[in-house]
Amino acid sequence: MTQVVTDKTFTAETEQGLVLVDFWATWCGPCLMQAPILEQLSEEMDEDELKIVKLDVDENPQTAQQFGIMSIPTLLFKKDGEVVKQVAGVHTKEQIKEIVAELS
Repeated sequence: MTQVVTDKTFTAETEQGLVLVDFWATWCGPCLMQAPILEQLSEEMDEDELKIVKLDVDENPQTAQQFGIMSIPTLLFKKDGEVVKQVAGVHTKEQIKEIVAELS
């Protein structure tokens, strides 16, 4: 299951392992298309392999600003607390799995 993070919990929740952060907003159509894909992925993949978290940019502008998020949805990949990749737009489950394989 995907987990919701906030400006306060972001660092603690994304400092270990491979983490995909979904920067999104409730009014964003493409974000709503991306959500079920990430839910499916979170059920298929073990959290040790890939942890998936969501951050609402309207409620948590500080973190979005810190990472220079200009468009949503943006998927940010962190490995052991370091940003290793960032992609914008809706991505299929296969595209995300390819990125995970590349970063693992």
